[in-house]
Order: sequence, then structure tokens, then C-alpha cells
Amino acid sequence: MAPTSWTLLVAGVLLVLLLVWVTFTLTRLRRLESRVTRAWDVLDVALARRADLLAAVGRERSAELGPDRGAALTGAVEVSRRPPGGDREAAENALGRVLRELPGSLRGPELDDAGWRVGLARRFYNDAVRDTRALRRRPLARVLRLPGRRPLPRFFDIDDGLDAVVGAGRSEGR
Repeated sequence: MAPTSWTLLVAGVLLVLLLVWVTFTLTRLRRLESRVTRAWDVLDVALARRADLLAAVGRERSAELGPDRGAALTGAVEVSRRPPGGDREAAENALGRVLRELPGSLRGPELDDAGWRVGLARRFYNDAVRDTRALRRRPLARVLRLPGRRPLPRFFDIDDGLDAVVGAGRSEGR
């Protein structure tokens, strides 16, 4: 074989490898973006369920809440359903603060379960966002502009008080 034949063969093999990698990466990006969308839908449902349960507590136990705490609860629920300026994180943080201030006698097991579900759904969503952002930030993916013009997904960070509990299974070294 002539040296030019070897060069063409090596170039062809490298081109095929690059095409296989691009196809694999595009498929993985599509799956990760789908995972982000599904995780957001689950998180949105969990947040709505928690707000509905808190609204029910506000309606059914208004006498036990008192006028100030009842108004704060109702206001926080309404703001979380329609956040001003689209700042969902701030609205959910306000709702979480009101929830933490509720006495234990007013919080039922359903409300605690809803809080855990919000924490887990947020964790799954943020994990999907982290994986997607990591793949999209790889140098070759950026150079080839594989993600196109789609914006990077954003993390959803709220103070739900579950970070220490949900992350307790991890060891410090990982």
C-alpha cells in the first residue's frame, strides 16, 4: 500500500469514529434533555400537591392557625401558584418558611410526605440538569455545537430543609 492510501485509510477511520461519537453524544443529549423535562414535570406536580395540601390546611384549620398565620399561609400558597415575575424559587422558599413555622399538630403525615416528595423530585431534577450541563460543556461538544442554540437548563434550588437528610447516604469522599 502506498503512503497516501494509508493516510486516506486513517483519515477515513478517524472520520467514522468522529461520526459515531457525534451520533452517540447527540442521542445522549436528547435523552438527557428528555429526562430534564420529565423530572421538571414531576417536580412541578410535587410542588403543586404540597401547595394544595397547605391550602387545605389553611381552609380546614383556620381557627387553629389564627388570622396572621392563616393569612400568611394563604398568601404564600397563592404566590407559589402564580409567582410574581416568574421567580418560582423565591415563591417556593416563602411557602417552605411558612410550612416550617406551622405547629406539628397542624401538619399531618400527608403534608410531611409531600415535603419529602418535593425534596426527592428536586434532587432528581437537579441531577438531570447537572448531567446535561456536564455533557454540553465538554470541549468537543461545544466546538461542534451539538446542543444547538438551546439554553442550558437551570438548577432549581430551594431551601426545603431536606439537603442534609436526602444527602445523608453519601459519604464525604464521593
